[in-house]
Amino acid sequence: MTTTASEITYRLEQKRRVQADFPGPKSVALSERRKAVVAAGVASSVPVYVADADGGIIHDVDGNSFIDLGSGIAVTSVGASDPAVVGAVKEAVEHFTHTCFMVTPYEGYVAVAEQLNRLTPGDHEKRTVLFNSGAEAVENAVKVARLATGRDAVVAFDHAYHGRTNLTMALTAKAMPYKTNFGPFAPEVYRMPMSYPYREENPSITGAEAAKRAITMIEKQIGGESVAAIIIEPIQGEGGFIVPADGFLPALAAWAKEKGIVFIADEVQSGFCRTGEWFAVNHEGVVPDIITMAKGIAGGMPLSAITGRADLLDAVHPGGLGGTYGGNPVACAAALASIGSMKEYNLNARAKHIEELAVSRLSELATELAERSVIGEIRGRGAMLAIELVQAGSKEPNPELTKAVAAACLKEGVIILTCGTYGNVIRLLPPLVISDELLTDGLNVLAAAIKANA
Repeated sequence: MTTTASEITYRLEQKRRVQADFPGPKSVALSERRKAVVAAGVASSVPVYVADADGGIIHDVDGNSFIDLGSGIAVTSVGASDPAVVGAVKEAVEHFTHTCFMVTPYEGYVAVAEQLNRLTPGDHEKRTVLFNSGAEAVENAVKVARLATGRDAVVAFDHAYHGRTNLTMALTAKAMPYKTNFGPFAPEVYRMPMSYPYREENPSITGAEAAKRAITMIEKQIGGESVAAIIIEPIQGEGGFIVPADGFLPALAAWAKEKGIVFIADEVQSGFCRTGEWFAVNHEGVVPDIITMAKGIAGGMPLSAITGRADLLDAVHPGGLGGTYGGNPVACAAALASIGSMKEYNLNARAKHIEELAVSRLSELATELAERSVIGEIRGRGAMLAIELVQAGSKEPNPELTKAVAAACLKEGVIILTCGTYGNVIRLLPPLVISDELLTDGLNVLAAAIKANA
């Protein structure tokens, strides 16, 4: 039996409230303490400090309440303090916080692997390895692909984001702030054109044609027989919530299979009910050889994973995969509880409902602003939605408007995130347990901010 959204109970009142002195004195004092001890390279987009969070609300240390339309970048899909996750973490902590699975293993790691083997696409035999972060999962997926194929080259795409480690920076497309002055980067990484329907020179190009364009370049520049892996986000995250044209992913996956290339789906941001399916590749029936996961997997606890074909992962020699904290027992308990809540709350259906509600409101806004022509495109799937803002009457990116809208929303008590290669995309990643009333309130604030600043 599933619980509907209207039946979810919240510990905190689900209303926004921002006082006149925002940011308040306690947040200001914490900011001063931070300057003396935290490296300047760690940036925060919101100048308030969190005291509590639940459902779709964040409370700061000064008593302000904000509508959360970011979920800690798609992490707290079941809420920031889901009772099942909290209970599982408490119980796990009472027994042991760590032993290292590579030394003295425990059931929780095995149970998470069993769940991921069942939930990920495909009915083939699978194996799973647990890690700590999305970047670590991506690194290890590439390691597996290179070892299993005996090849070196890895293909990534324009607008991609795969992490901040050396290899994943090489895979990531955007220089600032992720790559600038951090080189040299890992070699044998090649970048190909993405299917970006809104910005295609030929707006009528199909997904299959866009895939052929990339495949032709791969064959010409590298040679299919030299490629170990193709890695792609089914919906690109930091690059702008870009949804490739229908047929793009299946065509790439089919060609990869023909050439013996490992097809890696990076579902770090798009996985775990975020798009209305357990994984975004499910929308087009694509079955990746390896899938990388993190963010929404464990209700806010640090955990990531790769799940893939048994023959690929079992090709690695014993001891070749692992890490001291990978699959931490407390994080595993949180993951099992989080997945349980996703099923209980039917968050796939909830994500689709959020899409219907949000797209309807944003489409109304686009109609209202038709003469100003600053909304280039509304796109996304489920509760992974975006608004691309442009200069009036053109497709020129409008990062200034994007920043102004984010600031205006925050002032009114709504936290939104921005992204995009050109810094001109507002992304919406609400907790999947957010109430309709709270989401509607947040969307109305967002609409008013765009109108006021356009």
